[in-house]
Amino acid sequence: MKWWYILLALLFLLCGCGQATKTPTHQHVGSDTTMPEVVSHAASPTPTPVAPNTAGDHLVIPAIGVNAPIEMVGVSSDGSLAVPTQNPWDDVGWYSPGVRPGERGSAVIDGHLDRPGGYPAVFWNLRNLRVGDVVLVVEKDRTYRFRVTAAAYYPPTGQAPLQKIFGNTSGSYLNLITCAGQWIPIQHQTTLRLVVYTTLM
Repeated sequence: MKWWYILLALLFLLCGCGQATKTPTHQHVGSDTTMPEVVSHAASPTPTPVAPNTAGDHLVIPAIGVNAPIEMVGVSSDGSLAVPTQNPWDDVGWYSPGVRPGERGSAVIDGHLDRPGGYPAVFWNLRNLRVGDVVLVVEKDRTYRFRVTAAAYYPPTGQAPLQKIFGNTSGSYLNLITCAGQWIPIQHQTTLRLVVYTTLM
C-alpha cells in the first residue's frame, strides 16, 4: 500500500482558515468543468518542518496574473495539508511528500485566497481560470507547461475524489487547491475546497 493512502483522508483539509470581513454569496458547483464566482479562504498552518524553496521555483498563471514563489509544505500537526509560511499571502505551497510538478503522478500546490480583512491573496482569482488556460511551473533550468482541464468544489471531508487529487498516476498532473464556500466562524474554515485540475502539455 502506497504511503499516500494513509494520508489521503486528512490531507484535503487545508489547515485553519482566516476570517474575512467580506461575505458575498457563494455557490456550490457540481460539475468538474464550470467555475462560477466564489470567494474562499485559505489559511496559515503550523506545518511539519520542511526545507524552504531554495531553487527559486515559481508558479506562473498568466490568465489571472499569478507569479508566485513556490514553498515546500508538508502536513500540519493536526494532519491537514499545510500552506505557505514564509510569505503566506503571496507564496504558494507545493506538497513535497508527493511528486514534483512535471513528474508522473499528481503534484499538488495550495495557496491562500485572501488575507486578514478579506483582501486578495495569491489564489484570489483562481476561481476565474477556465478550461484551456495555461499554468507554468518555472524552475531554474526548465519550465513545465500545464493546461487547465477541469475544476470542481468539494466539501473538505467525505466527498472529494482524493485519489484523483493526490494519487492519479495515469499521467503528469498539477492540481491547485484553495478554500471556498461559506465561512464557518466556530470551525475557522470554509464549507468547500476549490480544486483546479491541470495536465502536463
